[in-house]
Amino acid sequence: MNIKKFQNIFKGDRIIWIIFFLLCIISIVEVYSSSSKLGYKSGNYWYAAFQHTSYLLLGIGVMVFVLNIPCRYFKLCTPLLCIIAPTLLLWVLIFGTKTNDAARWISFFGIPLQPSEIAKGTLVLLTAHILSQLQTPQGAHPKAFKYIVLTSAVFMGLVITENFSTAALMGATVFCMMIIGRVPWKQIGYLCSALAVMIALAFTTVYLVGRSENQLADDAATEKKQLTESVESTDKHLTETIAVNEEKTTEPKNTKRGGILHRMDLWKARIDNFFNNEYVEPHKYDLDKNSQVGHANIAIASSQFIGKGPGNSEQRDFLPLAFSDFIYAIIFEELGWLGAAFVALLYISLLFRTGQIAKRCTNTFPAFLAMGLALLIVIQALFNMMVAVSLAPVTGQPLPLISKGGTSSIINCIYIGVILSISRTAKKRDDVKLEMA
Repeated sequence: MNIKKFQNIFKGDRIIWIIFFLLCIISIVEVYSSSSKLGYKSGNYWYAAFQHTSYLLLGIGVMVFVLNIPCRYFKLCTPLLCIIAPTLLLWVLIFGTKTNDAARWISFFGIPLQPSEIAKGTLVLLTAHILSQLQTPQGAHPKAFKYIVLTSAVFMGLVITENFSTAALMGATVFCMMIIGRVPWKQIGYLCSALAVMIALAFTTVYLVGRSENQLADDAATEKKQLTESVESTDKHLTETIAVNEEKTTEPKNTKRGGILHRMDLWKARIDNFFNNEYVEPHKYDLDKNSQVGHANIAIASSQFIGKGPGNSEQRDFLPLAFSDFIYAIIFEELGWLGAAFVALLYISLLFRTGQIAKRCTNTFPAFLAMGLALLIVIQALFNMMVAVSLAPVTGQPLPLISKGGTSSIINCIYIGVILSISRTAKKRDDVKLEMA
């Protein structure tokens, strides 16, 4: 392949391509390093890395296809996606596969699919469409605020009961897009006031309805006692069954509730753990109870400036979901503070470069769409990194383009492909100079 054909494949903004490839390289190295548990279970230590690399290659293929689509056609996808995304969200609520007691996955011809990933991009696309259609010389028309809030409420309402952090991510992204889209500050102020009230009510509801760990333990003990009495009164010969099930009946999972209440206990526990500032001596810290936070803190504290080197992590064998939700802690441990700062800088550079691309667009729709997708990626990255360094409660958000994943990796590649398409096909202003590939 000559240089000209090679350049025809990798079209679009060169800096975005460089950032993307750097994130992919870091991703492959760190996923291989942090997935030791998966390698042990499968008997093949290369399995997780090969699987993740295959998803990235598939994502790159889809990304190249998307970046060759003129950006004006993305608006035409809005009505179709507005039907598909809510339908899939409803489907996963009813028939979805549960992960960590939350329905988040469905199987599509044997391929696991996470509809919330599609919903995030659809909401950004829809918000960009509304802002561009109702844009005036003085800013967004007041009706834009109403339409954005209503559509966001529908999408976030379908997500929030099973995945609160994803709903929060969607809300934060749309909020930033409204500011960029020049929604009147008066309406932004009303929204902030309403959000403050809703957050206060949400915290109150969680604390009133959610059960603490002590309450869960008491409920488990009560359930165990009732089960024992019931079995003994029915048939004394079944006492052996009690011994077999004793371990299961002492677990809080047997006292879980159905419907929207089944996530309240988890949310309350995470909030309590985050706001609990009581000092615990190292030898008294319960790593079995708070394994994620504890081992993540150990990984970061032991990293020093340059880290232990790729593949030399010690906490990967003990840290749950080290290859996904807490991969940034492994990056800290292996690459040190220098490497962790470099990863954060890549995301900031992605947002800054996308801002330059959006600034040069003549039409508002591609500008809003590019900024919305970049904000979606970067805000999620900030969520993940803040959780890893104990600046936010534990959530289930992976690190975009780095954490091991199937649907998320491919969807994030599509987002980058859309940004690249906008960088090369959107009508550009002549008064802003921006080097394009």
